[in-house]
Amino acid sequence: MTKALLQVHQLSKSYGAIKACDRISFNLFPGQVLGIVGESGSGKSTLLSAIANYIAVDEGNVTYTSRNGEDLEIFQLAEAKRRLLMRTEWGFVQQNPRDGLRMKVSAGANIGERLLDIGVRHYGNIRDEAAHWLQQVEIDPARIDDLPVQFSGGMQQRLQLARVLVTHPRLILMDEPTGGLDVSVQARLLDLLRSLVRNFHLSVIIVTHDIGVVRLLAHRLLVMQQGQVVESGLTDQVLDDPQHPYTQLLVSAALTP
Repeated sequence: MTKALLQVHQLSKSYGAIKACDRISFNLFPGQVLGIVGESGSGKSTLLSAIANYIAVDEGNVTYTSRNGEDLEIFQLAEAKRRLLMRTEWGFVQQNPRDGLRMKVSAGANIGERLLDIGVRHYGNIRDEAAHWLQQVEIDPARIDDLPVQFSGGMQQRLQLARVLVTHPRLILMDEPTGGLDVSVQARLLDLLRSLVRNFHLSVIIVTHDIGVVRLLAHRLLVMQQGQVVESGLTDQVLDDPQHPYTQLLVSAALTP
């Protein structure tokens, strides 16, 4: 039986009287895409930030099985080891690509910075690898010296993907990666994401309010409301035959023109 890549157990986080996450548990397996949906304030982005250890939790734990087979308790990692993990085996894709990029350095430098972080020092190799990953995310490698501010929003999001993927992570956390993009740009980005997930056997947790995004990308689905998971299962089963009234409402709203 395949071992889970990530185990989230009884994760809880409150802000005063508000329970943003309430005893949430799930497993993520290699090559699996897990979608987390819910309206604004449901706790989905808090959950993602908690998994990444960007915020402290009240209780619960997250266990990750590393590339070398070691089980890592994420909340107990020393800060240096956590940072190394986020630069190598994990990646985080921000909703606003400007939060995930260095806007005052070139596209190539944005990608190359992650390579420098893991000890690559040969300038020619770094530049070649940056050009390769620009091509992987459908950006002309001739734009390697352009600043991100010269790119459209969709291109900035693709550049952020290249920056994350250059170190060949096994787990990607995505927070509303298509938010704020025009519909046509969203469609192109989703096609690219689906291709990258398949080609590189990525495991992904994707947070979104967009039912269409998870239907296209996610194998499994968690539906969150007021900090709790109210429904979970295979994506098609949950969306085609929702059982919880809140899920029914979300699906109905997505179908309304």
